[in-house]
Order: sequence, then structure tokens, then C-alpha cells
Amino acid sequence: MPRTRILIVDDELILRESLAAWLERDGHEVTAVAGGEEAIELIKREGFDIVFLDIKLEGMDGLDVLREIRKIDPEVKVLMITAYGSISTAVEAMKLGASDYLLKPFEPEELSMLIEKILRQRACEWENLYLREEIREKSRFESLIGQSTAMQEVFKLIKKVAPMDSTVLITGETGTGKELVAKAIHSHSKRREGPFVALNCGAIPEHLMESELFGHERGAFTDAKQMRRGKIELAMGGTLFLDEIGEISPRMQVDLLRVLQEKIFYRIGGSKAIHVDCRIIAATNRDLRKEVEKGRFREDLYYRLNVITIHIPPLRERKEDIPLLASHFLKKYSQETNKHMERISREAMDLMMLYDWPGNVRELENAIERAVVIGHGRVIQAQDLPISIQEEGNRTRGQRTLQAVEREHIQRILTETNWNISLSARILGIDRSTLYKKIKRYQLKKGV
Repeated sequence: MPRTRILIVDDELILRESLAAWLERDGHEVTAVAGGEEAIELIKREGFDIVFLDIKLEGMDGLDVLREIRKIDPEVKVLMITAYGSISTAVEAMKLGASDYLLKPFEPEELSMLIEKILRQRACEWENLYLREEIREKSRFESLIGQSTAMQEVFKLIKKVAPMDSTVLITGETGTGKELVAKAIHSHSKRREGPFVALNCGAIPEHLMESELFGHERGAFTDAKQMRRGKIELAMGGTLFLDEIGEISPRMQVDLLRVLQEKIFYRIGGSKAIHVDCRIIAATNRDLRKEVEKGRFREDLYYRLNVITIHIPPLRERKEDIPLLASHFLKKYSQETNKHMERISREAMDLMMLYDWPGNVRELENAIERAVVIGHGRVIQAQDLPISIQEEGNRTRGQRTLQAVEREHIQRILTETNWNISLSARILGIDRSTLYKKIKRYQLKKGV
């Protein structure tokens, strides 16, 4: 285990030497200097864990030295030592970031106990920092956020496929973050220094799609005034992300299949074959397997794209991620709007947890942005959320309350009849099969 590095700054030679001897006896690595300027230069060049700093120094004052130390290394622990027990000086030193305050003279045992206390405190700080970073790392991947088991599996898969050059198909509903997954794959790949070029296939008219993807030569058609590179060429050395791939026309499916098979393409109006040097990642909110079965998507292209599949679950299937995502967006839009919103009220969070989020993470982000913009004070309230979330949440909460009442009523009748199903069904006014279904639905058990 590395020894604790300690710097002593005191203009009294006897104190420096005796203090250094005590600390070295305890196994610490000690450096001692007389002045503040020398101490600052040392701290700039070398790292120290603890600094003993005299307040009254010749030349540069100890408090000024403390200020400079804080600028250079905010993590180092500084212990002020002085023969002048001024409370005001002590308070000022603590405000500037001193960890503790010692009065001369002091005993070796007192020093040992103080060092032990500082080291325990430092160890706790490092442990807390490590745990916070570990939790943050497990809950985030690039701009993706999620602590649910489903998202942790997505993060693991991204790490596995990123170093490869294989084609990836990302599936998931609109608003789940498919492009964020594509960017995460790119930034962890060997092509990360190259460009990330995105093309939304559903937003480009069919007659422009070919030029958008492959580019064109000058004079290739009426409006082709100059040569233009397409998205494939712009992505050379990097990644081409084809969003909403299920929207491309049958003709473009054939052209794209040729690119994937032959690794070459031609600009419109061109005769020179251009070698494809980019990784292709595609995404869709459609079930391409069903599209193939219906004859709307080429089976051979589907298999070329579907080398590796990453599915992003909808937000309603990973509701444990909602508080984490909501806090992230709250911080983001509080900073952007300079409104300093601090938290989300329990009632507002309950409504968000009850809502099914058909628009997924994108809808959640929009809801939080709206709440920050129209909210007052430092807490987002339920009334700051969109009306649809308030109504759905209240309706769901009411439904669940009625279900809870029914469950309790059935459980009580079954208990009173000693689980006589026929008698209980007659009392409840339902048939036996319905009662069995409700027992299964509510997971009722005898003796509970």
C-alpha cells in the first residue's frame, strides 16, 4: 500500500524537523519547506495527500498559500497550524477549505490520531466517489440512460458488437433512442475517429433517395449543376446510420442489397466504381420479419442487415428507468432555462410511473421540458405535467384502487367460507369459473 505523502510548511526549523520526525516514525513520506512560495511550486510539481500549513509565515501569508493550494489541488487535505488561537482566523481557514485547525504546541499522539482521522475520511470519500461512478457507469452508456435489467443487457451488447465491423440492425418503437445506440456503437468502434453520418429513410422522398444515398455527377439530371457526394461516400472511414430502413422502396432495397454484397457503388451518372469503406447500422420501428412475410421487404436484404440485432425495449416495459431519466432531463432543461429546478414532487413522479409513455423516452423528455418551462418554484408539481399524463395517471390510479377493493373483498369472503368455492361464488354473485379466474388474477392464497 503506498505511503501517505505529507508536506510541512512552517518557518520554524525546530518545529519542521520535529514534526517531520514524528510523521516519518509513523511510516509517512514527508517533505518539509519553510516558505509558501516553495510549497506552491512543490505542489504544482508533485502530489501530496496532506499539507501541514502554518498560518503565520514570513513572506506569503498562510491563508494566501491555502487559497493557492485550493486552486492547484482541491482534493489535498490541508491542516492549519498556529500558535495564535484566533477564532476568526480559524473560521476563515475552514471557509477556505482547511480540513482542521491545530494549536501549537501539540503532542505526537494527537498528530497520529488526526492523521488517522484524515485518512479514514479520505478513504470514505474515495469509496463514495467510486460507488457513485460505478452506479453512474452502470446506469449510463454514452447518452443512453437506464438502470433496468433490459437496458443493462443493451449496454453489454453494444460493448460486444462495437469493436466488430458487422452490420447491426437496431429495433424498437419510435422514441426509444435507436440513434443513440448507433452513436454509442460508433464511438466505441475502431471507426470512432471517422464520421457518423445519419440518414432518415422515412423523411426522404423516393425520387430523391438514390441521389441522397449515392450522390450524383454533374449533369446527371436537369438540376445536377455540380458533382455531389452521397451519404455513403460522406461516411467513408466511419459509420452510416440508416434510420427507418423499413420505409425504403423496393427499388432502393435492390440497390442497397448490391452495396452490401459487392461493397461498391456508383454515383448517379457516373461510371467509376467507388469502394464502400463504412460500417452500416440500420434501425426500424417495424417488424421486418413480418414485412418480409407480407412481401414488402426483401428477405435477402433483411438477412444482410440482420447480422446482429439490438432491441431497445419500450419505456413502459422498463419503468424503473423513469426516475433516472426524469432527473437527467430535469437537470438538462433547468440549466438550459436557468430556472434551477431541484426535484420532482412525489405526486408528479407517481403520475409518470402510472403513465404508459406511447412516445417512449422522447415523450418523457418533452414532458419534463414542458414542466420546467411552465413550472414555478424549485419543484415540478403534478399540474406542470401534460394533461394526458395527469388524466391517464389518475384514471389508472383509480382503476387500481377499485381492483384493490375487489381483491380484498374476494379474499375476505373466501376466508369467511374457509375457501368453499361454491359458497363463495354464490355470495359474490358470480359462477365458479369466474371466481377461479379472479383467484388466479389476484394471486389469492388460502391462509393469507
